[in-house]
Amino acid sequence: MVWDRLWAHLREAGAGGVTTIALAGVDLALWDLHCGERSLADVLGRRRAAVPVYGSGVNRHYTLEELVAQARRWKAAGYPAVKIKVGLPDLREDVERVAAVREVIGPDVALMVDANQRWDLLRARRAIEALAPYGLHWVEEPLPADDVAAHVELRRSVDVPIAVGENVHTGYGFRDLLAAGACDVVQPNVVRVGGITPFLRIAELARAYDVPVHPHLLPEISGQLACALPLPCMVEEVEDASFAALGLLAEPYPVEIAGGELRAHRGPGLGLRWA
Repeated sequence: MVWDRLWAHLREAGAGGVTTIALAGVDLALWDLHCGERSLADVLGRRRAAVPVYGSGVNRHYTLEELVAQARRWKAAGYPAVKIKVGLPDLREDVERVAAVREVIGPDVALMVDANQRWDLLRARRAIEALAPYGLHWVEEPLPADDVAAHVELRRSVDVPIAVGENVHTGYGFRDLLAAGACDVVQPNVVRVGGITPFLRIAELARAYDVPVHPHLLPEISGQLACALPLPCMVEEVEDASFAALGLLAEPYPVEIAGGELRAHRGPGLGLRWA
């Protein structure tokens, strides 16, 4: 395959990061060409008409009042789940913020937290113990992304599901996490892993371990992939940060988000028409 030939040529320059991001540009273009007049989801094999969406935001710097207001917007928009950032220097602040968001969204909306690799193993255990009473659906990136052994130890010692993967760049990295039993959810980013071709391989690898794949960011592409994934999943929508929200795309958009659900278009290709 084209992707494998390119990877064999480029991997010596670095196994991830700039090399896989560069590969993604080529891979996405080739998939767009391959789809022709059909949509990506239909070419891959559309398994579902709609995918749940969770509200997300870059909100660690928000005041408590701003964070609560954001949670109210998500609740009003009908999101079935929301995710907020944690990892502040004072754990008591994280607890206060998570408690406030839980109060706003109520008991029936799933609540996730994302530490963005800010904890070590000791701090992660303490933080998850303090935050667990608020009914966490998962805790994301609690530890450095490449520390597989620490993730294994953390998962063994807490009851909250562990999500990883946005900063894992190769199938080998996902293989190591899954084989070690280091996570409950994987979150590959279609650009960071090198495009749709490796993303699909990672999804099948995760399926073999019965671990769900929740694509990271980029709802215009991730949503189309999610419609074809073998296991149910959710798609992340960061407030005001999608291509469409940033004014980068021309209509019609490749996906539509309404009432807490994402529906992918019927074609052609990836549907990315730049404004």
